[in-house]
Amino acid sequence: MDLIVSREGRLGRILLNRPQALNTLTLPMVRDFRRALDEFGNDEGISAVLVAGAGDRGLCAGGDVRILYELEASRKRLFADFWREEYELNARIGSFPKPYVVVMDGIVMGGGIGISAHGNRRIVTERSRIAMPEVGIGFFPDVGASWLLSKAREVGVYMALSATSVAAADAIDAGLADLMIHSQDVEGLIGALATIEAPEDVDASLRRLARSPGHGQLSLHKRLLAETTTYGKVADIIAAFEREGSEFSLSAADEIRTKSPTALKVTRALLRRATQASDLETCLTNEFNAACRMLETHDLYEGIRAAIIDKDRRPIWSPDRLEAVSDEAVETILAGDGAPPPAFKNWDSSPYSRWEG
Repeated sequence: MDLIVSREGRLGRILLNRPQALNTLTLPMVRDFRRALDEFGNDEGISAVLVAGAGDRGLCAGGDVRILYELEASRKRLFADFWREEYELNARIGSFPKPYVVVMDGIVMGGGIGISAHGNRRIVTERSRIAMPEVGIGFFPDVGASWLLSKAREVGVYMALSATSVAAADAIDAGLADLMIHSQDVEGLIGALATIEAPEDVDASLRRLARSPGHGQLSLHKRLLAETTTYGKVADIIAAFEREGSEFSLSAADEIRTKSPTALKVTRALLRRATQASDLETCLTNEFNAACRMLETHDLYEGIRAAIIDKDRRPIWSPDRLEAVSDEAVETILAGDGAPPPAFKNWDSSPYSRWEG
């Protein structure tokens, strides 16, 4: 089974169980996850939910885009169904009315962010590596990442455009996680949560195991990032990094420059829209519209080929320059293709309060 759902006392457990594929998500997994979440949320006998990934490599490396690549051309539009239901699940997690404890140990990328960073009790470890690397495969940070990363301001813009991964401290600083525990304490936490009686007992267990994450690498460059990422155009951001001239800045400029020009411009536009959005659902709808149009682009399939299929890490983007991607082309992508958007469903009860330490 690719998703294992179980109960231990008053704890509902959801385990992603594709360790050989780094727990990447498929549509059946998304549907099973949604059913389990709804069942636990509505069951008065369940006080909290715990989400984790099988194996020792990570929680989840995202959606299984190999499936998209291998679909026949006439059937690729069907992948919109995956995004629609995945985004509905992301919003459902964001408004969950009970403690939603997710262990973000190891690699957490793309869709893995969607099932974790919208939760209300997000745990990282010293092994965590958190990233939204989509611009490297000709796509953009989705699963509500435009909502999350826009709130992280300069750090969020940098993470989105560079596809860099961050460790525990930067993930917490960026608002993608809440607290750190040692990876060796994860099993002890699971055991403690299996004995809870009420939702309030969850935080007592977390506080006992919480450790200081120290200082993140990006925190050392926040002033620089604030100065360089303020621009609305990706080309201006790259130029600002180059003008600053430090080793970090020049590396950032080089890293961004290797990504899909189309994806970079769409990402920047979605982040700007997110700063004006009133809620997560609005951002998810914006992302869904753009995702459906991206199915028609060259870069998405070329990016998947280079990163996942052939693994040569040498994508040939088309267009291959930022200046060759017109504003009209970006607006066409953002407008979508008319596919039915996600249908979000609110819980009858209010979201559970966020972690306050």
